[in-house]
Amino acid sequence: MPTFAYSGRTRAGQAVTGERIADTLDLAVASLRREQVFVTRINPAARSAVQKKEKAGKIGKRVSTKNLAVFTRQFSVMIDAGLPLVQCLEILGTQEGDRNFAAVILQTRTDVEGGASLADAMRKHPKTFDTLFTNMVAAGETGGILDTILKRLATYIEKAVKLSGQVKSAMVYPVAVMVIATLVVGVILWKVIPTFSSLFAGLGADLPLPTRIVIWMSESLVRYFPLLLGGMVVTLFAFRRYYKTDGGRHVVDRLLLRLPIIGSVLRKIAVARFCRTLATLVSSGVPILDGLEIT
Repeated sequence: MPTFAYSGRTRAGQAVTGERIADTLDLAVASLRREQVFVTRINPAARSAVQKKEKAGKIGKRVSTKNLAVFTRQFSVMIDAGLPLVQCLEILGTQEGDRNFAAVILQTRTDVEGGASLADAMRKHPKTFDTLFTNMVAAGETGGILDTILKRLATYIEKAVKLSGQVKSAMVYPVAVMVIATLVVGVILWKVIPTFSSLFAGLGADLPLPTRIVIWMSESLVRYFPLLLGGMVVTLFAFRRYYKTDGGRHVVDRLLLRLPIIGSVLRKIAVARFCRTLATLVSSGVPILDGLEIT
C-alpha cells in the first residue's frame, strides 16, 4: 500500500505534516479531511527505512521460536507502557535483526493501520503466528487485556524454548556416542578387516560363520560404497517427505512412543506441553472446547 507525504492545517490553523498510507491519493486526502485536516500539499512519499525493511524480507518463511519469544516479551512491555499498537509494531519491526520476521511485523503493522484487528493481521502469517498465538491475541483484544495476554504468551514461548533446549542437550550425548560408534565400525570394516581377510585367505583356514559374516560386510562396504551412500541419501530424503505427511507423521510418532526409553520421555514431554498450552488458553479467556481443538 503506497504512502503519501502531506502538509496542511487543522481547523484551528495549526500547521501539520506527516505521512498517510492509502490505496490512492484521493483516499488519502479523504481520510485526512475526515480528521479535519485541510491538505495544502500531498505527494507520494519516498520509501522510508521502515518500508525498505518491509520489502527486504521474504514473508512466508518460518521464524525461530527464540525470536518469537523475544518479540512477544518486548511487545508486552511496550503495550503495558501505554504505547500505541501501530507504533509498537513499527519499533519492533525496525529493530528486528531477522529480515523475514521484520517484514512480517511491518506488514502486520500496515494491516493494523489499515483498520484490521491485530489478531486478523497476524492470521495472515500462519507460519509465524500459529493458531494458539492468534486466538490468545483475539481473546486479549476482546477482553481489553492484550498486555496481560502477551505476557502469558511470552512466558509460554520462553518455557517452550527452554524445554526444547533441555531435550536437545539431553540428546547430545547418546547421539554423539552413536555417531562415533558408527564411524569406528566403518573404519574397522573399511581398513582393518580387509587386512585380516587377505591373511585368512592365505592360510586357507575354515573360518567360523561370524567371521565370514564380518568379512562379507567389509567386502560389500568396499565394493558397493557409492551405491550404499546413494541409497542412504535417497532413503533419508524419502523419509523426510513421508514424515511431512499427516499419515507418515502419525505412523512414525506412534513407533517412537513405543520405544522403551525414548517413548516414555516423549510421552511425558507431550503431556506437559498439552497441559501448559491448554492452561494458558483457558486462563486467557479462550473457551475450553476451542482450547482443546487448538491444542
